[in-house]
Amino acid sequence: MKTLVIGVTGNIGSGKSTVCQLLAKLGATTIDADKLAHETYKPYSPAWQKLVDTFGKDILAKNEEIDHQKLGKIVFSDSSALARLNQIVHPEARRMAQEKIKHCRRHGAKIIALEATLLIEAGWTDLVDKVWLVVAPKAEVIQRLAQDKGMTEPQVLVRLKSQMSVEEKMKYSHAIIYNDVDINQLQSRVTELWHELENQI
Repeated sequence: MKTLVIGVTGNIGSGKSTVCQLLAKLGATTIDADKLAHETYKPYSPAWQKLVDTFGKDILAKNEEIDHQKLGKIVFSDSSALARLNQIVHPEARRMAQEKIKHCRRHGAKIIALEATLLIEAGWTDLVDKVWLVVAPKAEVIQRLAQDKGMTEPQVLVRLKSQMSVEEKMKYSHAIIYNDVDINQLQSRVTELWHELENQI
């Protein structure tokens, strides 16, 4: 049986998770690559040790876990620091994503949605059959992240600046989902794309 893997990507705050929740309701098996990346940060794991060696013990909280805010302040204002972080985290996260995809295939998943912010930047497009790009207006992204994560506008803009532009990502995408509509319209768009996928299996 054929399994289709969809890479759901988009810049921070675009609404990838919402799209994946809608896909899960339709029957997709979802994998969150960003959560996998955070798993690589577990205290005393190889990636954790490399991060501490690279960025110093100041990035640690009292419980020895990596403080993501402290690390974020370093890497999102320095492109070379961000590149070093990605070189440490991405290979292990990719391995974990591959394992998850294999596991889902073995258990009969027909459609797998891999949610990954840096799918294109990290060179993971070979893991998926289709790339879906979720796009949202900058003003909505700022409002959403302020509400959901307590981020300030300057913090959001720094993060956006560190990511590949939407225009560049469009070149790699098979479908674009504009998340500037209400949830019912978004659901209609995702459902339409879902039916197209079902016809390809």
